[in-house]
Amino acid sequence: MKTTLLVVGRTVEPHFITAINDYVQRTKRYLTFEMEVIPELKNTKSLSMEVQKEKEGELICKAFQPGDVIVLLDEGGKEMRSIEFADYMKRKMNTVNKRLVFVIGGPYGFSQKVYQAAHEKMSLSKMTFSHQMVRLIFVEQLYRAMNILSGGPYHHE
Repeated sequence: MKTTLLVVGRTVEPHFITAINDYVQRTKRYLTFEMEVIPELKNTKSLSMEVQKEKEGELICKAFQPGDVIVLLDEGGKEMRSIEFADYMKRKMNTVNKRLVFVIGGPYGFSQKVYQAAHEKMSLSKMTFSHQMVRLIFVEQLYRAMNILSGGPYHHE
């Protein structure tokens, strides 16, 4: 199984880039993982929030491949503790044949087309985080889950 984090727009803050890249590299020790960036839309000032979501949604859906299991990182999704997320990943590693794709949308969330394409929704918190911070939190939790499954020392519980 390949695992992909699909994001809209590039990470621009150097400290986030460094930390994200660190956890991506750590995670790759355990599973095939990549972060795929969909370029942000240009000239969005003249576009309504809904039009922006639709245009981003089209780009997100184009990135999906046949057989993908799509999980939206969405405030309305299921919350899990780190141990539960590790169990979730273990189940997915045994059942997903192609790619497990986690998606972080743009600033206004997902279009209906993306929601319709998704298989599941997952929430990292009830709090709101910047999109760059969500990327870091997610890759850290993915690394933590893989370390838990391998019996590593990273997680203390």
